[in-house]
Amino acid sequence: MDAVGLAVSGSSAQMLSVHVRKKLAEPAGSGPAFTLDIEFIASPGFTILFGASGAGKTTILDCIAGLRKPDAGRVVAGEEVLFDSQQSINVATRSRHVGYLFQTLALFPHMTVRQNIEYGLASIQQTEREKRTEEIANSFEIANLYDRRPAEISGGERQRVALARALVMRPVALLLDEPMSALDAMTKARILDDLRRWYEQQAVPILYVTHEREEVYALGNRVLVLEAGKIVSDAAPQEALGRPRLESVAQLAGFENIFECTVTATHEHEGTMSCRIAGSDVILETPLFRVDCKKAVRVGIRAGDILLATAQPQGLSARNVIAGTIVSLRQQDVTAIAEVNCGAKFVVHLTPGACQSLQLEAGKAIWLVVKTYSCHVLQ
Repeated sequence: MDAVGLAVSGSSAQMLSVHVRKKLAEPAGSGPAFTLDIEFIASPGFTILFGASGAGKTTILDCIAGLRKPDAGRVVAGEEVLFDSQQSINVATRSRHVGYLFQTLALFPHMTVRQNIEYGLASIQQTEREKRTEEIANSFEIANLYDRRPAEISGGERQRVALARALVMRPVALLLDEPMSALDAMTKARILDDLRRWYEQQAVPILYVTHEREEVYALGNRVLVLEAGKIVSDAAPQEALGRPRLESVAQLAGFENIFECTVTATHEHEGTMSCRIAGSDVILETPLFRVDCKKAVRVGIRAGDILLATAQPQGLSARNVIAGTIVSLRQQDVTAIAEVNCGAKFVVHLTPGACQSLQLEAGKAIWLVVKTYSCHVLQ
């Protein structure tokens, strides 16, 4: 099966309606079997499918493209019913007018770039086929590669060819399964810009599977967070990942500090509550959350939302000022990562310049400063 699905016609401004149910006996991840049961409507624009490996993201794309048959449900692109279990409709993959780009790209190694792009357009007239190929190749700046084979071009160029092969078919919907995972940041950014420009001209629903938070914020109009075959969050990127309510989502969204806590007091008039981190005397003030006092909760804090001070701060609006000692300090790319022991261990991210100006080092006494609204109570 060709990795790009498989569209030869279609119109812009389509809606993609998806309601599928499928039992997954052997999920992609290492977790237990579960039943994929999801329902959503994707408007023109980028809809991000975000979740851990094995959550069901690729299965959703496969069901839309016709590569896997749902046990039940309905898939509609525009006004065309692609699958309906009750009406026994199951349109063949090559007739679904859906573009699909796999993570592995699967370009044909024996074909030239031109031949790869033109694959699937054999049924249209040669003049139109050449016109489409030239337009998409120029748009993705790969026309100069026409006579080369995939092994003779770079990874970024292969990615552009694979995208061009999917888009030249003018799909009514586009499915992208982690298409940028093997690319460096600069190449990825350029290709994403090309993809945005293409969308502005075509205006079709694009389902984009990724594990990368940066891609979510760069592309997503909407994020569907999946866990074990269910949609657990449906929101804009900042709402879904910046203010998560589920611990699983917080972990995916990059919350480096997640603590088990006990609610010790609620302050209704202040809109806050006090939570003690298990196994310590550290009290965090968090936004008020409707839980019973003394009930265990989880609290997540991003490492980048914590400030460090070498003297006890005064006169701050931040309600959490906690004394601690630096246990370790290391640099990863352009980020300095400090581990701080306050009775509970915190991970803190800051710039190397901040480390130098504060003269931070292992064993140094410091203060953590955390705003109340940087403490997220998780379910």
